[in-house]
Amino acid sequence: MRLCVCFVLLSFILCASADLRFAWDAVRGTGDMARAYWDMREANYKGADKYFHARGNYDAARRGPGGAWAAKVLSDLREKWQSDVSGRGAADTRADQEANEWGRRGGDPNRYRPAGLPRKY
Repeated sequence: MRLCVCFVLLSFILCASADLRFAWDAVRGTGDMARAYWDMREANYKGADKYFHARGNYDAARRGPGGAWAAKVLSDLREKWQSDVSGRGAADTRADQEANEWGRRGGDPNRYRPAGLPRKY
């Protein structure tokens, strides 16, 4: 009986630990996405949008499942807003989502880096 109780308690501890790790990764992934957004705004560099999409998703997804989840949720929300409110169009949304997915899958964000973008980014 004691072994059974110990096993149940250990299971609860492991599940709680996994949930905390997921949440922490999601928080840190959200920070990665925010950093990419602010870097994009600061750079204000023509043609760099897709690079920053890929970089934010790449950095967040490297945090683990929580970071990848945060990157997907934030990317989808941004693209939904962009397509509904800003009127940039479906083609731009598709291209952004391609860059988002590329980064989340671990693809090198430099694939989308425009020539001349300062190395700072």
